[in-house]
Order: sequence, then structure tokens, then C-alpha cells
Amino acid sequence: MRHTIRLATWLFPAIALLAPLAGQSAGTAARPNIILCMTDDQGWGDTSYNGLKKIQTPNLDAMAAAGARFDRFYAAHPSCSPTRASVMTGRHPFRCGVFWPGMALRKQEMTIAQAVKTAGYTTGHFGKWHLSGGKPGKGRPLPIDDPLHPGNFGFDHWFSVSNYFETDWTFSRKGELVNVSGDGSDAIVAEALTFIEKSAKQEKPFLAVVWFGSPHIPLAPKPEDLSAAGGSPFYGEIIGVDRSMGTLRAGLRKLGIADNTMLWFNSDNGAWMEKKSGPDAFGSNAALRGHKGQLWEGGIRVPGLLEWPARIKTPFTTSVPVCTSDIYPTIAEILKLDVPGKTQPLDGISILPLLDGQMKQRPKPIGFWHPGRMGLEDGPVVWNDNQYKLHKLGPEKYELYDLIADLAEKNNLAATQPEIVARMKAGMEAWQESVRQSNKGGDYPEKKVIEPEKAPAN
Repeated sequence: MRHTIRLATWLFPAIALLAPLAGQSAGTAARPNIILCMTDDQGWGDTSYNGLKKIQTPNLDAMAAAGARFDRFYAAHPSCSPTRASVMTGRHPFRCGVFWPGMALRKQEMTIAQAVKTAGYTTGHFGKWHLSGGKPGKGRPLPIDDPLHPGNFGFDHWFSVSNYFETDWTFSRKGELVNVSGDGSDAIVAEALTFIEKSAKQEKPFLAVVWFGSPHIPLAPKPEDLSAAGGSPFYGEIIGVDRSMGTLRAGLRKLGIADNTMLWFNSDNGAWMEKKSGPDAFGSNAALRGHKGQLWEGGIRVPGLLEWPARIKTPFTTSVPVCTSDIYPTIAEILKLDVPGKTQPLDGISILPLLDGQMKQRPKPIGFWHPGRMGLEDGPVVWNDNQYKLHKLGPEKYELYDLIADLAEKNNLAATQPEIVARMKAGMEAWQESVRQSNKGGDYPEKKVIEPEKAPAN
């Protein structure tokens, strides 16, 4: 069955019904609601709180002013599917077999959705999935017989497509085709609020994963957003995302659950930044070196925010490195999850001590790895340890940067700091060997990889 829904008649009435449900937060103080929002190809410089002048992002700015603003927030990989795998598992995506965009997540992994369900949470996914493999290209509604749709990874409700989406799109609501007129960002937030309202009425804590398709190409913002962005399609889509985040925040306040809701926001990788298309045509990484698809800071350092008034009573900005793989273990510590069958090791850490003002630096480095032209082993690797970043560019070719003093990674210190290089190289190599063993299936009870089932042709 196919339904057509116009956002103008769907989005706002749903929000208007939220006010009578204000009693939930007191009853679930120990179990916060959780919302994980992620944009697609939004660069570090693509928010006005990070210096963007072309447009303003008032709702993201409000989040930054009200909660935790992570000035060194990292995507686990410089491309979309791998970063999404890190959010789902708390692990580097190569452990899960997700090396490139469009690769499938292994069903042997224990996802964050499956984990929180053991604590009584209801779960929903909204928007871009991109973890079921299949054909590249525009997002297609995921069929109910797809063995790798979100419902098979722990999501009770899903309103999803395989990849990116724009205006006037067709989504899959648990296999049912739904045509939506209007901006895709508005559409997924509207569906998420309907799910959230139902959860609040049932007094059930929830996990809502809201993965935007914007500002990924092709760029097709609403005409009024294009005009507001001065004719820039990219920033027209950012305006749509920002508006949708405002709608989401307003909906939580009307529900009376904003206080005890963890609202995360980040991008999946840095901006693409094609010089031939002109400045800012595909976003900005500000002063950072590099872009999407690279392990320079411009490819992996992205906007990162967390709003949670019940816990973050005093807003703050931090330069402690935080990564997408930290989301899973942070939630696990908050909920005191001890899940049988959980997949180890995790690469992320709990940042709860950081939120409580007890973490001054990251207790262990973050490893990054990107496939090369010939495969996994010839790809670049990064070992990021608070102040220093060791970048392996090839066999025995290492560069070292002080990210505190040298944001743009211009001054290679490898020749003058051999002891630091040697120490960090040892840590990097040990981590790589651990990732290799995971990739071969060593972390699973079967001690081997069971290849993901193939999605049906569509």
C-alpha cells in the first residue's frame, strides 16, 4: 500500500498534540531518552557557531549554547557507511567489515538499538540507513524482505531509505511505501516526533536515530531555502536541517521530556569541497586541511553537540577529542548495560566523565584507517592521541602534527620528534593488528565471519 502525505498537514498537528504529556521526565530520570542525529557531508565549518557567515544556523547554535559543544568531535571514518557502523557498534568500522560507502553491517554485531532494548527501550530509525549493502545511488525504500533493513538490527519502528534523499521522496515505513511532499529533513523529523509522542504516551524510554540525507549531493533544497541561502543549494539544505532540528527541539519541550533527553548531533564526515565548483559549493571545513575521503582533519573532524539538561546543567565547550564510536559506550555506561553476547572490543570510550567535568584529556587514542587503492593494507592510518596526531601515509612514511599548536596540519614534526613517533607508531600497529583479527571474525562466537545475506533486487 502506498500513502501520500503532505508535510504541511502532517508535521505541525503532530507537534500540537504533545503538550498534555509533560509528566514523563520525572518517572524516567535514571533512563534518559536518546536521540542520535547525524547529517551527511556537513563540514566542520558549516555551522554559524563555528564561524559560518553565508547563512545562520540558529537552532544548532542554540544547542551549542545549551549543552556540550565538542570542538574536536571526530567521525570514525571520512565517509558515510563506515561512520554509521561506528555509531551502531561503538567499534571501528573495519572490525565490522564496513570499509566503503554502501557496504553492509554484519548481523553478528550487537547494535546500540539491540543493546538498549534489553533495558526496556523502544527504538526507531528515521532517514538514511546505508548499512544494508545493495546498489549505489539514490536512497530507495527498504523492502520488508530485505534481511539487512533496520528492523533486523533492533529497531521496532523504521522510516528509512537505503541512501541519500531529497525533497518529495518515497520512504519505507516498515516496508510500506510512503510518499512525502516537501523537504526530506522535515519528513524524517515529523515521523520521529510521531514515534516519540507514542513512546511518551506509553511512558517508555526511547532511542530515536535520525539520519539526515542532507547536505549530500544531489542538492535539491526547497525554493524558499535556496533563496534564503543566497542561491547556494548546499546551504539551502543546511537551512532545512537546521529548521528540522528546531522542530525536534520544540517538540521535545512541548512533550515535557526535553530535560531528560540526550540529543546528540554530528556529521558523518567532512565536507567534500571541490575547488573547481567554486568556494563553499559543497561546504566548508574552515581552517582544517583536507576533505571528505581523507584522514586529514577536514575529512574527519565534524560538528558535534550533545544537549541533555538533566545532566549537563552548565553548558561548556571542550577540546577533548570525542568520536562517533564513543556514543555506544557512553549510553551503555549511563544505562548500566551488561548485555550477553555484546561484541568486543569497543574502540570508543564512555565520555560520561567528560560530561561531569572529570575528564581533562582522552584516556586512550583514537585510531582511523582508510582503504587504499590496492586494498586495506596500503591505505592511510592515523593515531590521534590528544595533542599529537601520527599520520601514516605509506610504508614507513609517517608525519607527525601537534593539533593544539597546528590546527591546519602544516608543520610536520616527525623528523624532530622521533621518540613521539616511535611511541605512537607502536600503539598504532598494535591497534591495527587487533582490527585485523576482528575483521577476520575473531570477536564472534563462531570465530569466523558469516557473510551478510543479499538484499533482494529492487
